[in-house]
Amino acid sequence: MSKVLDIAPLRSLVAVADCGGFQRAATSLHLSQAGVSQHIRRLEAATGRALVERHGRGSRFTADGDRLLVQARRILDLHDDTLRSFAAPAEPTVTIGSTEHAASQLLPALAAALEVSAPGHRFRFRIDRGTRLREALAAGTLDLALLLHPGDPAAAPVGELALTWFSSPTWSPPTGPAPVPVVAFDEPCALRSRALETLSDHAIAAVVGAEATQLAGVQAGVGAGLGVALMATMGQTPQGLVPRTDLPEAAPLPLYVCARPGFDERVRRLTAKTVAPLLPRRLATMEAAS
Repeated sequence: MSKVLDIAPLRSLVAVADCGGFQRAATSLHLSQAGVSQHIRRLEAATGRALVERHGRGSRFTADGDRLLVQARRILDLHDDTLRSFAAPAEPTVTIGSTEHAASQLLPALAAALEVSAPGHRFRFRIDRGTRLREALAAGTLDLALLLHPGDPAAAPVGELALTWFSSPTWSPPTGPAPVPVVAFDEPCALRSRALETLSDHAIAAVVGAEATQLAGVQAGVGAGLGVALMATMGQTPQGLVPRTDLPEAAPLPLYVCARPGFDERVRRLTAKTVAPLLPRRLATMEAAS
């Protein structure tokens, strides 16, 4: 038999039926309207039958067109199922969330390390506030999260983030009884709490002089001279800021790997083991080392 029903024209025929016209079918298939029309003419030439006829300002399928449409759906289903059966199995995607505090330093190294240590998995990253990451874990839309305050007894501690005070180069501490202005994230925030607790423990009055929802806002407020901020930067100094050694040293914050309910325990432990060497300090006891 010399005549052939090609897959592309059959797909155009189905698209015309499903989309309600040639122009919409062309848009759906990312073709020109002329291209779709040519496909229909090829099918008419192969079958020797008129498949579409004018109807008012539009068009409609003929009885032969309706008959071919039924067969076209069957052919396309079998065609697509056959191709899918030969496709390589999709790599499972693991979505990892992190707060902003050390993301720029930690996540690139983590991504590179996971590519080596976890072949067969794809990793995607999401940067957000800790409260929203915990909500995403509970909802199952996030697989893992690096958190400073996990709120989960099953979380795996993987290390500690050293904390440093930063200010603008021109900022100086207030004199007399005036409180030290602190630039901080909105509540709730482990860094905000640690900053205020550290100053309070050393009998230094403090007040939150500026708040922000993102790290860029905190750094902008500090750079504008609105106060000092306690940050976890893994030894890096944010552009335009300077570290402060004239304020009390803050204890580091422990970092945890948390998993959504039912997540693959092997991948969680692998991620914890991968994160631990990336941190400048480790906890004395860590599940990641087990």
